[in-house]
Amino acid sequence: MSQSHDRRAQFGWAVYDWANSAFSTTVVAGFFPIFFKSYWSSGHAMETSTLQLGVGSALASLVVLFLAPLLGAIADRSRRKKPGLALATAIAVAATAGLFFVGEGQWLAALALFVIASAAFFLAMVFYDSLIVDVATPTDYDRVSALGYGLGYLGGGLLLAVNVAMTLWPEVFGLADRAAAVRWSFLSVAVWWALFSLPVFVWVDEAREHDTPGAGQALREGLSELKQTAWRIFSEKPVLTFLVAYWLYIDGVHTIIRMAVDFGLNLGFGQTSLITALLLVQFIGFPAAVAFGWLASRWDTKKAIYLGLAVYAAVTAWGYFLAHEWQFYVMAMVIGLVQGGVQSLSRSYFARLVPDGRAGEYFGIYNMMGKFAAVIGPLLVGVTAAATGSARLSILSVLVLFVAGGWLLTRVDARQAPSAGRGP
Repeated sequence: MSQSHDRRAQFGWAVYDWANSAFSTTVVAGFFPIFFKSYWSSGHAMETSTLQLGVGSALASLVVLFLAPLLGAIADRSRRKKPGLALATAIAVAATAGLFFVGEGQWLAALALFVIASAAFFLAMVFYDSLIVDVATPTDYDRVSALGYGLGYLGGGLLLAVNVAMTLWPEVFGLADRAAAVRWSFLSVAVWWALFSLPVFVWVDEAREHDTPGAGQALREGLSELKQTAWRIFSEKPVLTFLVAYWLYIDGVHTIIRMAVDFGLNLGFGQTSLITALLLVQFIGFPAAVAFGWLASRWDTKKAIYLGLAVYAAVTAWGYFLAHEWQFYVMAMVIGLVQGGVQSLSRSYFARLVPDGRAGEYFGIYNMMGKFAAVIGPLLVGVTAAATGSARLSILSVLVLFVAGGWLLTRVDARQAPSAGRGP
């Protein structure tokens, strides 16, 4: 394979992050929760709509928790990661487009489509993440993974900016009102996702073997292999330690993101301020994620992750003193500097620990651990707040996650991983 073809395949793989990040920004973080309460579930009390959203999110998480490791194992056995990615993407795109057609008050239909799209989004990530071993060598993992996250921040931010403009000035876009603008925003995400997914299917070649089993045999072998993988990981100290460390510190990352929004609301900041902060994170996250990939290649991947975790710990401590809107924006900018770096380098470092031929099943476990994130953090915050009566003190409890996760990461030695023989 030529060097130019290598680069094209890597770029095609990374562009998928540009494609699917529109869902996580415009739909998940931006418009769906607000629009669900004000439009689809408008006839219900605030507490009821919150419960509906919570149940929907839990259902999507449960689907991913059970299916991610299994689908990863099946993809490894059948050598069909690209078809798996195509199917999951098609389901997610169709469900996202379906939101455009859901009328006011039809909360159940909207929630069902959101659950389907969310579950398919995360299951697609199992196949997508595992394809990194097909487009890059271990020495390129950091750069390629960072490129993906960087493009994701940029692409998601660009479409979100357009969608925000559509809702602020619907008449400029020929739309009747803000409700119509939001519905068209959901449709634009589906079109964007489908269009920019094409490069990964055209330019990325998945490693295949001549004796690839059929679907039924792959399912049976995948189930059997999944059981063996679970036991194998417990005996592979570097992999197990990293997964626990990742679970802890990524839980802290997600909790800080949620706390920033909650703090903004508690301080009286409006929705426009929150969306502006989200856009800041997206656009700063693009060059910052790429820069972290460059830093890791010239310094050390683990040390670069430590740097990101240290910044997050500092932001957590700073949150205790947060009082003014300008501080809220500065916090968003600082988070944007490290968020993509921590995420992308965690993915690339884990790829170094994965044994040959098992990327799908291992990344299935990796993505499953990611779905467990933001479990301990909110519990720590709630218990601390109840015990001390201080919301500001409860913020500091999240520091435990960064300290514990960072310390466990120091105990991971990639040289002892089952993949150690294939290079740095």
